[in-house]
Amino acid sequence: QLQLVESGGGLVQPGGSLRLSCAASGFTLDYYAIGWFRQAPGKEREGVSCISSSDGSTYYADSVKGRFTISRDNAKNTVYLQMNSLKPEDTAVYYCAADPQVEFRLCVFFDPGEFGSWGQGTQVTVSS
Repeated sequence: QLQLVESGGGLVQPGGSLRLSCAASGFTLDYYAIGWFRQAPGKEREGVSCISSSDGSTYYADSVKGRFTISRDNAKNTVYLQMNSLKPEDTAVYYCAADPQVEFRLCVFFDPGEFGSWGQGTQVTVSS
């Protein structure tokens, strides 16, 4: 199983920004498409963004398009999620996920069941 660790969550006011990190441990992140998901209390886990392993292609859920940016730094073995113009409805626990069988073209379907490896999550709270 791939080891992933998220960080960077916190409390931020509406309109603010946060940058989440997803660091890989024990394996090279370059070879994997990475997905970011989030789960709010009482709601199902939903996909937020994906980034490919090869050409840097990215994909976003409509709810975050234009506000969030996913990127990767292979030298640091880390994927980032820059979140700007945050809204109260962005409040959730954010997770990154990977799986050897999930390429980018599958990642964009945002099916949590396809991913075998998850981080522990990081809480993002948007509130005044």
